[in-house]
Amino acid sequence: MGSFTRLTYHIVFATKYRTRSIKNHVQEQLYEYIGGTLRGKKGHLIEIGRVEDHVHILAGLSPALAVSDVVRDEKANASKWITEEGVLDAFEWQNGYGAFTVSFDRVETICRYIRNQEAHHKTKTFQEEYIDFLERHGIEFRLEHLFEDEQNG
Repeated sequence: MGSFTRLTYHIVFATKYRTRSIKNHVQEQLYEYIGGTLRGKKGHLIEIGRVEDHVHILAGLSPALAVSDVVRDEKANASKWITEEGVLDAFEWQNGYGAFTVSFDRVETICRYIRNQEAHHKTKTFQEEYIDFLERHGIEFRLEHLFEDEQNG
């Protein structure tokens, strides 16, 4: 028997201090770059978010790679690209990320959720959304260690 996998992840990470630096003119290029980086790692981008202070990525990943390695490389490569291409003057991602497995029958629901980010964040902050994700997935955390800010980097 062969080995078959379909490993789909909803990955979320924020800009440093949740600075609203991923403006509309940057989003398209950044998202294309992230998709290309995923393809280079034998993954594929299914959907990507549309907000200024964080990114939602729905992606299929290779079983040969650890999610932590993929996210680390995505963030590092995107930061380097943004800086080298002069897309933004200064740019950093916040430390850490959230990665949640997605069942195949929930992919379209998650895609709609990601496409609706702009409207969603008119009523809920990133911090509220992220805490909801962690609680929904039964992940224990300490609020005082969850988000970086300029005083508690």
